[in-house]
Amino acid sequence: MAVVVETKQLLETVVASLVAGVGVTVVFSVAIWGVGRFADLSRDERPLAAGAAAALAGLAVLATLAAVVFGIVIMSSK
Repeated sequence: MAVVVETKQLLETVVASLVAGVGVTVVFSVAIWGVGRFADLSRDERPLAAGAAAALAGLAVLATLAAVVFGIVIMSSK
């Protein structure tokens, strides 16, 4: 009998897409938050804290870009 839907593979795809979607969204929101904190702390003349917020924002942007590139590589390899 032919299998119409591979349930295990479908479940893996759904879980992976949820984790990736929520994960990338959270990481990008941390980048936005870091930029906002950088602006606020710069205005308040707190350079060390502003630098930390900018570094966090930069790391979050790099992580977001890495996730996008990883997704493109995975999609194009299959």
